[in-house]
Amino acid sequence: MDKFTTLTGIAAPMPLVNIDTDMIIPKQFLKTIKRSGLGVHAFDEMRYDENGNENPDFVLNKPQYRKAEIIVAGDNFGCGSSREHAPWALADFGIKAVISTSFADIFYNNCFKNGMLPIKLPQEQVDILMKDAERGANARMTVDLEAQEITTSDGQKIPFEIDPFKKHCLLNGLDDIGLTLEKVSAIDSFEATAAQSRPWV
Repeated sequence: MDKFTTLTGIAAPMPLVNIDTDMIIPKQFLKTIKRSGLGVHAFDEMRYDENGNENPDFVLNKPQYRKAEIIVAGDNFGCGSSREHAPWALADFGIKAVISTSFADIFYNNCFKNGMLPIKLPQEQVDILMKDAERGANARMTVDLEAQEITTSDGQKIPFEIDPFKKHCLLNGLDDIGLTLEKVSAIDSFEATAAQSRPWV
């Protein structure tokens, strides 16, 4: 998993509340177990019409937001069914951080396991960032995980809270497998001792 330290990029405003996992990645695309290739289907029903043509009114189809790496979203982002494909699709599209007042718990935790940073902020601060994102591609904001702060395009700094363990994992690029591999020497030592004391196992 890639390390997340500091991100400076375009933020796309998505003020709609209750964006659920089926809106992020519809159920017909859940057949794969690969993390790659889902980005083209992210927000499929909003991005495309019934003929597969792009909807020009959808924010991520607009020229200024096609390379967005941050989403500033409405309340309760990632609600609905617990599908890990949702953060997979966002990450494959290029999204590295999502900012909202609240997230569904499972989606929130899945983000960290896939190298994405979900940030919870009070409504008044989300409103500031939403307005900044609405300025378009020239208004880039910076997310500094180490300092735990977001800097708007005009230099305003907004601090955020994050669980220290989750922060450690993102800063060091550690998913569940990576965390296990950090203990590989202890695991090897245990297995060697166990093999000597219980050779019949």
